[in-house]
Amino acid sequence: MKLRLLLLLLLCEAHSHAASRPNFVLLMADDLGIGDPGCYGNETLRTPNIDQLAEGGVKLTHHLAASPLCTPSRAAFMTGRYPIRSGMASQSLMGVFIFSASSGGLPTSEITFAKLLKNQGYSTALIGKWHLGTNCHNKTDFCHHPLSHGFDYFHGIPMTNLRDCKPGEGSVFTGGIRALVFIPLQIIAITLLTLAVVKCLGLVHVPPGIFVCLLCLAAMILGLLVCFLHYFRPLNCFLMRNHEITQQPISYDNLMQRLTADAAQFIQRNAETPFLLVLSYLHVHTALFSSKDFSGKSKHGAYGDAVEEMDWSVGQILNVLDELKLANNTLVYFTSDQGAHVEEVSAKGEVHGGSNGIYKGGKANNWEGGIRIPGILRWPGVIKAGLEIDEPTSNMDIFPTVVNLAGSPLPEDRIIDGRDLMPLLQGKTQLSDHEFLFHYCNFYLNAVRWRPRNSTSVWKAFFFTPKFNPEGANGCFSTHVCLCHGQFVNQHHPPLLFDISRDPRERNPVSPMTEPRFQEIVDVMQRAADRHTKTLQEVPNQLSLGNILWKPWLQMCCSSSGLSCQCDREEQARRESR
Repeated sequence: MKLRLLLLLLLCEAHSHAASRPNFVLLMADDLGIGDPGCYGNETLRTPNIDQLAEGGVKLTHHLAASPLCTPSRAAFMTGRYPIRSGMASQSLMGVFIFSASSGGLPTSEITFAKLLKNQGYSTALIGKWHLGTNCHNKTDFCHHPLSHGFDYFHGIPMTNLRDCKPGEGSVFTGGIRALVFIPLQIIAITLLTLAVVKCLGLVHVPPGIFVCLLCLAAMILGLLVCFLHYFRPLNCFLMRNHEITQQPISYDNLMQRLTADAAQFIQRNAETPFLLVLSYLHVHTALFSSKDFSGKSKHGAYGDAVEEMDWSVGQILNVLDELKLANNTLVYFTSDQGAHVEEVSAKGEVHGGSNGIYKGGKANNWEGGIRIPGILRWPGVIKAGLEIDEPTSNMDIFPTVVNLAGSPLPEDRIIDGRDLMPLLQGKTQLSDHEFLFHYCNFYLNAVRWRPRNSTSVWKAFFFTPKFNPEGANGCFSTHVCLCHGQFVNQHHPPLLFDISRDPRERNPVSPMTEPRFQEIVDVMQRAADRHTKTLQEVPNQLSLGNILWKPWLQMCCSSSGLSCQCDREEQARRESR
């Protein structure tokens, strides 16, 4: 009898534990500015579903991306660690992965929240954008693929959504093409003309072979350009379902609807078991797209159409949770991977970037506009509705928050930089658990944020800042994004210091003349940076030149007919399901 009672108690406890574990729906926009949703102050974009989510939960108003660029920010989000710890912070000009056939990516040694939740019996899915690599040594090892990092199911793009993926939208490689193609061709043309003139004048004997070699070199450069422009889209812009390519090149027709429907079906399939869904939107990264139901309907052109379509998708997911009576047992999180891309202007001069509200800068730099992001969490009955919290928090905090709620221990063999948000969300503490946060521009420590325990100030010290161009602009328009070292930045000795709590626009740096404790504050922040730096271990650089270059043996293709790479298994599957 005692044995039966003991077994009954253990079964009840196990059932109670399983029932108390929430589901997780993590919604991440791409390049959405904090000034875009209505709940953060926008009065001209319609985002009723995101606003409803904020009304039913907590709105974080000092929520920060761990990096102002897609790849490192997403690595930090998935692992709860600064991207420099995993080698996902570039030391060169290229800070993200561009080619599907590159060998870098999130290392297999890293532990994502998906991997820990899968071990706890959760069904896990990532739908949408990944951008953390695919293969290492051959085109079928999938070492960096979502399915190798704890996700049971993946449907989306392994890379990112670029202008080059949509015909007629221009190219992000314009600057590179000018430097690597047009300038060499101009030099060759001038050389040929000069040699022809001096030969005609009889000043120098020029062998015909030199003219032939120069013409062949010019033809080779032009040929490489034509091949690049022709093949980039099919080789890099495709949809996958798990390990299979299902659409190559990608079609934007009703793409948001297709991915949203798949996310809803995943929830429906797993309504009886705990699940983790990461819906990682392609919106609103360029190339911008929207379905006919949203095209031309907003007040902000193609960008506004895409925002409003994404908001519709958020509403569809919330509706599914309500219909299945899962809302009260589901933690929903909405955010963006970094701030809006202020330099994003189309070839026709249309502004394709969003709004960072009152904040300076944007994507790719650590002014507040580049890293201040929306942060909304809803869990009815557990998190009080309608709260605003202005304490510094990070997208790295989702890792320990989700892992702890799922009942999994945190990894003990590595530093986790994120902090559990639940005490702050539930009012058990009033202060952020982050006394210091460190802001990296790719590999380089750019700034330190300090939230003193005995003050309402939030100090931010810059060691360097990007050179905006043209002069007086709010971004780096000549390079399309701000770069992180060398001639592209201004170094600051002593650091450029702001009190973000009083000057969120970062217009008026404090000085020894205006702040008597200036040196004391800077010294505290410098010591914190030194302590942090000592915790870093040398790891392979996943964004090295060797890792980001295109490698033909890693190129995935859905057909065997050379480099044509044409298929549409998505459309075929839709026809068969009718």
